[in-house]
Amino acid sequence: MVSDPYLGKYTTCISARSTDREILKKAQDGGIATTLMVYALEEGIIDGTIVAGEGDLPWKPRPFVAMSRKDILKAQKAKYNISPQISWIKEATRSFGLDKVGVTGVCCQIQAVRKAQLYPINMRDIPGKIAFVVGLFCMENFLYDSIQAIVEDHTNQSLSSVEKMRIGKGKFQVYTERGNVATAPLQATHKYGQPGCYVCLDYVSNLADISTGSVGSPDGWSTVFVRTRVGNDIWSKAVDAGLFETKPIEEVKPGLELVMKLAKIKLDGNRKTLEERRNFGVNKALRDPYA
Repeated sequence: MVSDPYLGKYTTCISARSTDREILKKAQDGGIATTLMVYALEEGIIDGTIVAGEGDLPWKPRPFVAMSRKDILKAQKAKYNISPQISWIKEATRSFGLDKVGVTGVCCQIQAVRKAQLYPINMRDIPGKIAFVVGLFCMENFLYDSIQAIVEDHTNQSLSSVEKMRIGKGKFQVYTERGNVATAPLQATHKYGQPGCYVCLDYVSNLADISTGSVGSPDGWSTVFVRTRVGNDIWSKAVDAGLFETKPIEEVKPGLELVMKLAKIKLDGNRKTLEERRNFGVNKALRDPYA
């Protein structure tokens, strides 16, 4: 078991991609989360999984409970604005009657899942029904209006024409249905990030059973951290079943060094922000004891 202050605890870190051609066709990168949840569902490890599906507006996600391969595949591709997955845990267990729930989410959502398991306030009987948790790497996320502004004002594309969005190599990339690729400097998008993202002290979803993201692996592949006994059991069996092609993270570029670099940028920067806010609060209280 490796324990790192920036990357969390993990037993294995590798570069991988799905061998399922249907999943890879529309995958954000290596199709890891989708393939894992389909496998877990088909093997009876979970009864269903909470995913970010399509909402009423283009690229505005909504959570729903996927109980088939078809439904899980509908939720492929990163939306880059928050889908309130955790609010549906009760729905999954009570309205849908699931006893074994899968959850996929970004860092803050995975933290919320684990807190709900430890302190199940207003979530009675739910902690034991969370069977498998897959976390996604996340530097920052955006409100829907912000995504619309980034796409339409900075890349000059209509949101309704977008086929895929991707962040990589210092750019926010937009792929349209007609095959065009438009980009905006990633630096230009930071002002649109949600405030909570800049005090978050996790980059790689280190509380998940398995966490994954594109950073560190070649295009079309994903970096995978296997973190828990549950995660290790599922990952090992899925690999043995031929569901993934894998490479040692040490043999790919840019490799774990880039993951570590970005994790340090996020965590060190956000710790500084938290310290500044803490000091501001203390100084304000000293000036005004009734503040």
